[in-house]
Amino acid sequence: MKKIVSVIFSLVVSFGLFAQNSLPDSTVVAKVTVNKDPRLDVLAKAEADINIRANRFTKGYRIFVLKTNNRDYAMKVRSYLLQNFPDEKVIMTYQSPFIKMKFGDFEEKEDAEKYKNLIMKGGVVTGGVYVIPDTIELKPDRIKEEEL
Repeated sequence: MKKIVSVIFSLVVSFGLFAQNSLPDSTVVAKVTVNKDPRLDVLAKAEADINIRANRFTKGYRIFVLKTNNRDYAMKVRSYLLQNFPDEKVIMTYQSPFIKMKFGDFEEKEDAEKYKNLIMKGGVVTGGVYVIPDTIELKPDRIKEEEL
């Protein structure tokens, strides 16, 4: 009985395997027609323009100005930096219990060193001021120069 069942099972399986061996007709060439809304091209162009104008980030340098737990002092340093260097960014972060302050977006280390020296001459910051590598945001005028 077991032999009969195993023979029938093997025959069924073997017929099923032979059913998969049909060869495709390679002489027939199919054509595909794509019906696309022309507004998709306009949309793709608009999205590409937005991506070009979007903020770009790159490796650069920032100046580490301050690490303190005195909020009044941090705000004094921040206002000094914003008044004297309105073109540059001041980034303040709070990690309990310290306020950390970074300044500027510089692509070249020499530019960061110049600003570091100006900040030190101002005398508002009493601690160490360091130039650190960081991910910076490119300025819009710099992005326009790259496009040309």
